[in-house]
Amino acid sequence: MVEVKFYDSVADELLKFAVIIAKTDGKWVFCKHRERDTYEVPGGHREAGEDILTAAKRELREETGATDFTIQPVCVYSVTGKTRVSENVDEETFGMLFVADVRGFEPLHSEIERILITDRLVENWTYPMIQPKLLEEAKRRGCL
Repeated sequence: MVEVKFYDSVADELLKFAVIIAKTDGKWVFCKHRERDTYEVPGGHREAGEDILTAAKRELREETGATDFTIQPVCVYSVTGKTRVSENVDEETFGMLFVADVRGFEPLHSEIERILITDRLVENWTYPMIQPKLLEEAKRRGCL
């Protein structure tokens, strides 16, 4: 079982991930990793010494090819339970959720095979117990 919680803030050093709900021209932007048959919103690990906003911008560029965009934080989220990232079912890991409006793209140069731009949410999520909840929270907070 995976539990997702939302916070307004936590200590900066706890933030390990940045996840970005991206749209372009009013349509959703999803990523398909080369090694998976599912879709996800852009995001990833924060690198050592990197602030969380810089991590979010880097991940958005790497995973979608975004070159021109605005990005803003929504909230902190946490995941507790066994995931691809954590085998410890009791460990709570924290990330920052962002929303972005992308106005320009370049070709991808990453582990992402392709991006999907669509007016409908995907059904085959990479993280079905997590990412739909992040979208729901962003909508609830008036960010989408």
